[in-house]
Amino acid sequence: MSEIQSFHHAAHWGRFSVLTQDGRIVQVEPADDDPAPSGILRSVAEWVDPTHRISQPMVRKGWLENRSRTGRGAEEFVPVDWDTALGLVASEITRVAKNHGNASIFGGSYGWTSAGRFHHAATLLKRTLNLVGGYTGHVDTYSVGAGAVIVRHALGSPDAFMGYGTSLENVIRHGETLLVFGALAPRTAQNESGGVSKHLLDEKLRKITAEGIKVIHVSPLREDVPDHVGAEWWAIRPNTDTALMLALACEIVAAGRYDAEFLRRCCSGSDLYLAYLRGESDGVPKSAEWASAITGLPAERIRELARLVSDTRTMITVSWALQRAHHGEQPFWAALGLAAVAGQIGTPGGGVGYGYGSLGAVGIHNTASKSPAMSEGRKPIRSFIPVARITDLLTRPGETFTYEGETLTYPDIRLVYWAGGNPYHHHQDLNRLRQAWERPETIIVQDPLWTATAQRADIVLPASTSLERNDIAGHRRSSRLMAMHRTVQPVGQSRGDFDIFRHLSRLLGVEEAFTEGRDEMGWIEHLYNLSRQDAARFSAELPSFEEFWRRGYVDVPSFDEDMTYLEAFTADPENNPLGTESGRIVLGSEALARFAHADSPPHPAWIEPVEWLGGETAARHGFHLISHQPRTRLHSQLDYALNSREGKTAGYETAILNQADAARLEVKDGDVIRIFNDRGACLAGATVSADVRESVIVLPTGAWYLPQDESERPLDLSGNPNVLTIDIPSSAFGQGCSAHTCLVSVERYDPQ
Repeated sequence: MSEIQSFHHAAHWGRFSVLTQDGRIVQVEPADDDPAPSGILRSVAEWVDPTHRISQPMVRKGWLENRSRTGRGAEEFVPVDWDTALGLVASEITRVAKNHGNASIFGGSYGWTSAGRFHHAATLLKRTLNLVGGYTGHVDTYSVGAGAVIVRHALGSPDAFMGYGTSLENVIRHGETLLVFGALAPRTAQNESGGVSKHLLDEKLRKITAEGIKVIHVSPLREDVPDHVGAEWWAIRPNTDTALMLALACEIVAAGRYDAEFLRRCCSGSDLYLAYLRGESDGVPKSAEWASAITGLPAERIRELARLVSDTRTMITVSWALQRAHHGEQPFWAALGLAAVAGQIGTPGGGVGYGYGSLGAVGIHNTASKSPAMSEGRKPIRSFIPVARITDLLTRPGETFTYEGETLTYPDIRLVYWAGGNPYHHHQDLNRLRQAWERPETIIVQDPLWTATAQRADIVLPASTSLERNDIAGHRRSSRLMAMHRTVQPVGQSRGDFDIFRHLSRLLGVEEAFTEGRDEMGWIEHLYNLSRQDAARFSAELPSFEEFWRRGYVDVPSFDEDMTYLEAFTADPENNPLGTESGRIVLGSEALARFAHADSPPHPAWIEPVEWLGGETAARHGFHLISHQPRTRLHSQLDYALNSREGKTAGYETAILNQADAARLEVKDGDVIRIFNDRGACLAGATVSADVRESVIVLPTGAWYLPQDESERPLDLSGNPNVLTIDIPSSAFGQGCSAHTCLVSVERYDPQ
């Protein structure tokens, strides 16, 4: 038996070491300086278990024989060699581009396959397609689509929600009140797009408690803030946070406690916003009583909170989840309006922040120097959709849609190439997607695993996992660059994403432009050196690549951790204008008034969602479904592995419901329940709790989609909430995902 070898590695959920012996993984050890390693590390070794892996290139039988589009998801696959598979892929790309134009190729590939910045499947796919004429892609993210659009419009940049807002350390040192809308939990903060170097959120939360900062937690789910914080829990009705924010602002204005000078100096359109709060524009003052009827919260408590927000240094934090809803732009905008009315913006410890806890380092780290990133190259064509409009793209060719005030047209998609992602995890109304998935002539999926997406492809290309290749991790919010050493040989005939696209680019005649003469290690060293050169701008001397690769990580320059967002702007707006229509914070928008979208008023507003517990359909269904991020995995990754399996109930994804609801339904812990609406149905294992609001059920995302059959609306046997979620835009302006606007029915179910 050979000696045990140790390799540095990193994943989205942390830095770790992999110990191997005789080519097999024997242990995974978290970094010794990580104070709160993620439990997902327990599942890492199962990445190389061949049980769920794609062993070699595959082509669906009907497509191979006669290019049939029927049979996706049900028909058998034929194994082929790499030359044959990539020859088919190259010929299809060439055919579609020649006959229909490059806009008819959809380079989807929204996914989190690896924390590596070199073997980044989506980027490498786009780099390849850009070299042969381009493709239709996407803008924004499912995570923060609607919020991103409105924040860019109202604040002029994405800084506030991308980790460059006020730091949590600043709140700890200067704040008095922390008003949390949604979640601020280590559950979601265990992950980052380019890897977490250290998990520090829990440490920050304990400091907040130690400093005596009062925490108000507004959410239907108590566990969205850890118990040790001692937060005051406000169990709000889902999708009504905007109404509460507006009422708080209205009460501050009505009491004469608002900062009129700040609104005059630093905001535009505030008169329009104030008129709406007072009810001058629609006859309805946005008072505490008005909000109480919508949110289910007592009016007097709302007035008390308004006084607290205006009288103490208050940070208002809004999690990304709140904007994944119908009219999801509004809570992000209304939170900004509340902070502006209270005069908190630009003050140490106060203001508004977005996404604290939504990813591992938001509010924790702000990297100053360049992060390693592979380039997509120049885009030859401008063809895109908002990220959550996939089904509309496939079913509505030639029809128009709006985005940020622009009218665009859906192209006629003939070929879909998906690399490193799983839309059958993250997209809404999966039964609607399944029907749309039949329309393209060819679907290519490149992935390590037999996901539901791979099972519904025509050509399947087996990619290796990060454990089977070398890479580099890091991102704009990371305090470190991290080495990702290859730990074991590739499983079966799988190849690294770079090798797959290098071979494909050769067949397409663009290999030299794709590789730029570099191999895997050449590119990794090049990307590291670009970051190293940029760090010199901040008088930071990073070690040589050889030293970095041996040590496994290197610290990079970061901004001051005691950072106040918009401090320079609020001190001197004339000389530090924002990138908005007015150079000020936009509370009343001239552009939105011109666009005249019925669902996008020119100021923050309460607009009734299409489905909510205060609406007409509530009597029919009775439960609001929250499909939040799971504790036991990242999205759908490693759902089959140990850490995820242990979090399931009766073999199904675990759903949490209130004790009173459970008693009414005669459901107890461990029972199997059926969750359903007109869009679909799934099974789940029940957990009964007092820590979720009545008439709310919580079912995490990420269970691997497992339909009972291929009928129009089959029962999902895994507990995937996206068979239930609604697939409509947040608004005509933002076009974000509306997954958290979803009513369902629940019943006890006997699997026998």
